Amino acid sequence: MANTEYLKRNDAIVIVGAGVFGLSTALELTKRGFQNITVIDRFMPPVVDGSSVDISRVIRSDYADPLYARMASEAIHGWQNEYSDFYHQSGFVMLSEELNNIYINSVRRVNLARGSPMTDHPDAEDIKNVYPRVQARLSGLHAYHNPSGGWANAQASIQRLALRCSNAGVMFVLGRQGTAHSLRTEGARVTGVNVVQGSPIAASQVILSTGAWTNTLVNLNHAVSASGQPVGFIKLTEEEAKRLAGTPVMINMTTGIFCFPPTPESNILKIARHGYGYATSMSTDVGSTTVSSPHRDYNNARNSFLPADAERDLRAGLAQLVPEFANHPWMSHRLCWYTDTPEGDFVVGPHPEIPGLSLATGGAGHAFKFLPILGKYIANCLDGTADDALREKWRVRPRTMDSIENKSGDGSRAGPPLRLLSITEQAKL
Repeated sequence: MANTEYLKRNDAIVIVGAGVFGLSTALELTKRGFQNITVIDRFMPPVVDGSSVDISRVIRSDYADPLYARMASEAIHGWQNEYSDFYHQSGFVMLSEELNNIYINSVRRVNLARGSPMTDHPDAEDIKNVYPRVQARLSGLHAYHNPSGGWANAQASIQRLALRCSNAGVMFVLGRQGTAHSLRTEGARVTGVNVVQGSPIAASQVILSTGAWTNTLVNLNHAVSASGQPVGFIKLTEEEAKRLAGTPVMINMTTGIFCFPPTPESNILKIARHGYGYATSMSTDVGSTTVSSPHRDYNNARNSFLPADAERDLRAGLAQLVPEFANHPWMSHRLCWYTDTPEGDFVVGPHPEIPGLSLATGGAGHAFKFLPILGKYIANCLDGTADDALREKWRVRPRTMDSIENKSGDGSRAGPPLRLLSITEQAKL
């Protein structure tokens, strides 16, 4: 019989992972009267190589899926209120080389049904009439524009969320004493977490919010897989940044390359790709399997490594979107680790085969924007109050379904196919 064991208020709960999934879940559970919650992680939040940190993340309500579009609109209200210090409503522009981009057409239909503000520009050059300081080379492209989108300071937002958790009574165990080595079990049941240093941490229920590291603790290769996505940062002078002031977040849906306006005060220009990414090949003790994952025991951003082809593609994206700065030196660059899922859906709920274990992961490169409201939806799935449709959508997939390699996410990815990093490249991470 499948495990459908939901959280109870007297449970001692250990959440593994202090990213947006883990912290938002912890905070929401405290609001519901749970009083024994511990969050563990390798680093203090914001976790230096996590997927929900650094200077910026896209905030948008433009989705081909009505559920995420509705959730994103709800989240934007949170960004405009309790997290308004970190939110910048710059506008959001999707570009395409095809007039009938499948994903953009689906977004258009969902937005039309919702009455969401949006405009189509068959000639993308028209965007410069809305944002005069846009430098992008837009000839031959088509554009879709939503003025309600923008970006948020991810690092500062996570810091605020972690502080709210601490003030609500959530306990934190960090460093090697908070680095999960394996799940502690008694028979078939999970009873806590074994850590790299120190005594195991006992729990009535363990929630894995471990992102790209999930498969190092439990075998979910059929449901989630890690991929590294390239991101680069360029330091501008104050005068250079002023020349891009008032520009929107822009993404080319044909190449997957997207860029942000320069950050206020620090004047950092960020460019990245929302694509299929890069995989690693790492051995794990979980069922003697090999998985794609970043390293566990050190900061995966420390070496500022990018594959040569990724750096080349980011440079090409700069040349199109912000050509004035196409050849500026990098301040830093790295791979940002996504937790990919077959349809781009989150993975939230009791593990179907392992009592005492739940999942809240699978961000698929788009979870951060839901920070103000994500915990509510996760907690509903974990305490059994979610409706059947949401529980079905976010369930842990049965192994009988097609593996993740046969899926392509929610249709928003672009660029070259997933590539396994060479042994030499993996040694540079």
